[in-house]
Amino acid sequence: MNERADEENKEVLSEEEEEDFEAAVPPCAPRRTPAPSRQQTVPKIPEAVDDFLRNFLRRAGLSRTLHVFEAEWYGSAQKLLTESLWTCVSFIPDALTHGRLLQSELEAVRRETGLLRQGVLVAGGSLVRMQRERDFHRLQYRRVAEEKNGLIEDFKQLKEHLESYEPALRQLEDKCQAALRQNMLISLEKDRVQNATDARLNEEKSHIRRETSIKRSDGTDTSPDESPMTTHPKDTELPVCSRLLNPRLPQGTFQKWKSSSSFSLSYSFRAHKLPISCIDLHPQKPILATASDDRSWRLWELPPHREKVRQVLTDEGHSDWLSGCSFHPDGAKLATTSGDSTVRLWDFSRGGCVAALSGHSQPTWGCSFHSCGHFVASCSADRTAKLWDLDSQRCRLTLRRHTASVNSVCFLPFSNLLLTCSADKTLATWDARLGVCTAIFHGHRHPCNHAAFSPAGDAVASCDTQGTIHLWDTRKPALPTATVDAGPLAANQVAFSPSGKTLAVASADRLVRVVEVESGLASSLSGHGDGVQSVAFDHEGETVMSAGSDGVINVWAGTS
Repeated sequence: MNERADEENKEVLSEEEEEDFEAAVPPCAPRRTPAPSRQQTVPKIPEAVDDFLRNFLRRAGLSRTLHVFEAEWYGSAQKLLTESLWTCVSFIPDALTHGRLLQSELEAVRRETGLLRQGVLVAGGSLVRMQRERDFHRLQYRRVAEEKNGLIEDFKQLKEHLESYEPALRQLEDKCQAALRQNMLISLEKDRVQNATDARLNEEKSHIRRETSIKRSDGTDTSPDESPMTTHPKDTELPVCSRLLNPRLPQGTFQKWKSSSSFSLSYSFRAHKLPISCIDLHPQKPILATASDDRSWRLWELPPHREKVRQVLTDEGHSDWLSGCSFHPDGAKLATTSGDSTVRLWDFSRGGCVAALSGHSQPTWGCSFHSCGHFVASCSADRTAKLWDLDSQRCRLTLRRHTASVNSVCFLPFSNLLLTCSADKTLATWDARLGVCTAIFHGHRHPCNHAAFSPAGDAVASCDTQGTIHLWDTRKPALPTATVDAGPLAANQVAFSPSGKTLAVASADRLVRVVEVESGLASSLSGHGDGVQSVAFDHEGETVMSAGSDGVINVWAGTS
């Protein structure tokens, strides 16, 4: 509607302007063509709608309509102004309040800026400190790296220096071992000479007795055919032993003995890498001999307490595993048996094997010296036991009665009585001078592994493959006097204490059993990683040594 009014107003004004222009300019006046000049542009401002209506109504003479229009126009304009003012007042905040809000926000921003500035300063200080620490640690690292390189160089030089000394150290160690060996050999030689002297005196006495008995006879000589052993120029006669008594045993009650429950592990050491089949103690010294499946035997000096065990001697010579070992009565020699069916004699003073006794057809299991030192007995899987003369180095006697492998043999100390046990489940005693079996012990239901005399010679202990241990009275071989069950696995070896009141048993179940002979009570000692093959007491009966298939020697000491 306002646009239409504007258009009408424009048409009226244009008509009036044309009329005024024509009246002002005469018609005869020629029109000049205006020269081209610079035209000025006047902006055309449109006329307001209310002014146009007022002019139109005034020209038309409509005064009352004009008054009504103005009244209504100004009334509506005032009303619109009032409404717009109230709307602005309701939505536009007060300037003071707005300024305060802005001021509070500005202060909050300033506080945050201060905190951020402080944080930046702290972070800057931390950064500077960390940089200093970094530089310090870098210097320390460089210093440590230089020291490490220096130590590495020193270590290399020391290593080279040590390598240069190794030949000298090895030579000194060899000299030390040689000196120790020489010292031990000298002591063994001393003992041997002393024992030989005693044995010579005993032989002279026995020879005098023999000559006296021959002179008292009817003048007839004993025919060599009456002896079960053939003669040889170098043969040695077995001494006459009329009493089954060990002169080394003290008379009366043996005071030093330990109960079966008083033993505990004192120390242990590895003697061989392969299983140990047998151990034996030196007759006078704390030296232990070991025989192993690695075809070697070794001598170990046992310390009294938990000190380092020292190896004294070692040697090899058998072509197969070793099954047994036994010290010579004078302690200067060692006899060994092996799977190569031979018995070898080793002399410590000569440093090697001095005799190899061949005669068994199958592996030999054990050996035992006669107390005179001139004879050694051996047993074999060929069902025989043999008596060897060490002077002539030949077999003087072969004992045949067992029907299966003979697994152990031992002499009763200071007598001619020989004890054997066999896989035929029997034990037998033999007179070595006559070569006859004097008694047979029946009672085992399984193959016998080992048998041993008590130190007094009045009792025998034996064990079999099912862990059964029998105690026998040598005067009553018909039945065992006591039985101890250490099964179900095999009992491999038995050994009496010097007092004869305690028995040690090597069992295949990794246990060492200590049995009180009188009561039959047994206690077990555990410490081996495999089956126990051999046991032995020390000279005082206060310590038990055991060896097993794990190659370890355990030493069990009795507690008070």
